[in-house]
Amino acid sequence: MSTPHNEAAKQEIAKVVLMPGDPLRAKYIADTYLKDAKPFNTIRGMLGFTGTYEGKRISVMGSGMGIPSIGIYSYELFTEYDVDAIIRIGSCGGYTKNHHLFDIVLADSAYSESTYALTMSNDENMIQFPDPELNDLIRQAAENLKLPISETRFHSSDVFYNQEQQPVQDAKALGCTVVEMESFGLFHNAKACRKKAAAICTISDSFVFEEKATPKQREQNFDQMVLLALNAAAKLA
Repeated sequence: MSTPHNEAAKQEIAKVVLMPGDPLRAKYIADTYLKDAKPFNTIRGMLGFTGTYEGKRISVMGSGMGIPSIGIYSYELFTEYDVDAIIRIGSCGGYTKNHHLFDIVLADSAYSESTYALTMSNDENMIQFPDPELNDLIRQAAENLKLPISETRFHSSDVFYNQEQQPVQDAKALGCTVVEMESFGLFHNAKACRKKAAAICTISDSFVFEEKATPKQREQNFDQMVLLALNAAAKLA
């Protein structure tokens, strides 16, 4: 079985999937952390791999950028490959002085001006939520690893290069302290498919301080976040 976007056979993908935006980060994670990792997808360069971590079978696959892209890949994983849970591991920008470069943040919710949920399933809610059990596993993993994380509402923006600042101000007014582009779509898909999803991000740049990660750092320097996600996934797998 395959889809227009994923050439894998169903049995090649684990029940728990880590999903970075960058497919090269997926390859880095597979090469660095997964034992006996095998590739399952190369279509459109959206690389996916399955291996084991601490004896538990886990997959990692890129999502691409933006809600439409993660919307396609996560929906197919949930519905065509019987994936039970997806943990997004991405990068985000800090809206406030409380977030610095390489801080790790866990989404307690995601707001978006996107019409994705409305168009997909007539869901008018502009705030979507992660799975509570999965977030609990991530908190427990952070405690076990002694990794500091903070929890906040994510702004899943439809626009990377804003020429109009009102959407940003609206997001801040609703409690968003970081911005990325995917979690809202992932959370909605999980709700629609009755599956589990969570999102962990590393601060890669700031709207307050002059701090910005390089492309290579975005690909390979998010190791603490990756270990956090892997340890949480291993408890679920």
